[in-house]
Amino acid sequence: MLSISNSVSIPDQEIELSHIRAQGSGGQNVNKVSSAVHLRFDINASSLPAIYKERLLAMRDHRISSDGVIIIKGQRFRTQEKNREDALQRLAELIRSAMVVQKARKATKPTRGSQKRRMDSKTKHGRNKALRRKVDY
Repeated sequence: MLSISNSVSIPDQEIELSHIRAQGSGGQNVNKVSSAVHLRFDINASSLPAIYKERLLAMRDHRISSDGVIIIKGQRFRTQEKNREDALQRLAELIRSAMVVQKARKATKPTRGSQKRRMDSKTKHGRNKALRRKVDY
């Protein structure tokens, strides 16, 4: 049972874990031990509340496929157990991040003082450039 919040949790049956061989360096065991974890979670077939499903499917994340399946590959650690925990933790983080509401941005105007400072600096810059020109006798 993966706990997302106080009221939302995902049963273990909905999360599909398979063990694969990790990429990269690993010494003698790299071709023998399947220490990486491939996690698959189908959003549409899950028991998540509807609002969670909507927000997850609306996210533009490379880990969410077009058919609504979250795919996470855990291969940070050398052991299967740590990689499994890491993948589950990243899944929970992804689902939690879908529920965070972005603060609405309010358009603001530049202050009169900042506009004046900007124009003064442009004038000063123009004068400096004029001083660099060839002197006409």
